[in-house]
Amino acid sequence: MELAGALQLGELAAAFAALPVFPLFDTAYFIVSVLYLKYEPGAVEMSRKSPFASWLCAMLHCFGSYILADLLLGESPIDYFSNNSSVILATAVWYLIFFCPMNLFYKCVSFLPMKLIFVAMKEVVRVRKIAAGVHHAHHRYHHGWFIMMATGWVKGSGIALMSNFEQLLRGVWKPEKNEILHMSFPTKASLYGTILFTLQQTRWLPVSEANLIFFFTMFMIVCKVFMTATHSHASPFAPVESFICPVFFGSVSSGHASHHHHQHQHGASHEVSHPPPPPAKSKEELNEGTRKRKAKKAE
Repeated sequence: MELAGALQLGELAAAFAALPVFPLFDTAYFIVSVLYLKYEPGAVEMSRKSPFASWLCAMLHCFGSYILADLLLGESPIDYFSNNSSVILATAVWYLIFFCPMNLFYKCVSFLPMKLIFVAMKEVVRVRKIAAGVHHAHHRYHHGWFIMMATGWVKGSGIALMSNFEQLLRGVWKPEKNEILHMSFPTKASLYGTILFTLQQTRWLPVSEANLIFFFTMFMIVCKVFMTATHSHASPFAPVESFICPVFFGSVSSGHASHHHHQHQHGASHEVSHPPPPPAKSKEELNEGTRKRKAKKAE
């Protein structure tokens, strides 16, 4: 019975891995991506003032991962835009979300039960993109582990890594919100996932690609649906990271902060020890002095 169950699970994983993502899953991916764009402050106003800029931002949200992966592998960054069906579909989703009369389409897709379905479907596409990115890089660089991991990572979290560039298109500049400095859950999960797929691709992880796609997709769906339903931003990796990171990388010491505080105090006392420069004369005072000098010359 156990063997039969394992065989059935393997067949299920194989069928799941062979499931086509276009157009159904890709449509869900575009819907969630453009929804996140509309949630950005000022995105609706920008769509009215500059529809072309809004469309460009939407295309980055939908295809940013392909652009970054092509740049890493030395291919044309606009190569994916030759796929007319995907671009037209993404454009239609963008138009309906931003310009549908009475916001009907937006209200339907942002309704929480519907949104959870789309979020789950988006994670199916994300994991496929990670696996495809690692496979593509492995085909080009058979022993380039880090190239495989970098390609799979940007395939899974492309727009997050391009967020600063996308903000510039919207007229916003927030370098402190760099995704490298403050990784969100999808970015971290894509990084961990691409490590697993790299190990599997190089035969260091004894599991089939179909099984890995199936189980990692289920993990991503459960996490993202739960986080979206509860409006939570807490990472499921946080408990493990809080235990492992201080062991391998150390914790933030209080001495570093106190050292800066001491330097600040020392600098402040040093500045206070010097008397402030005399205030500059006002324009009236300067004019008065000029008049007095002229009067003396006249006398």
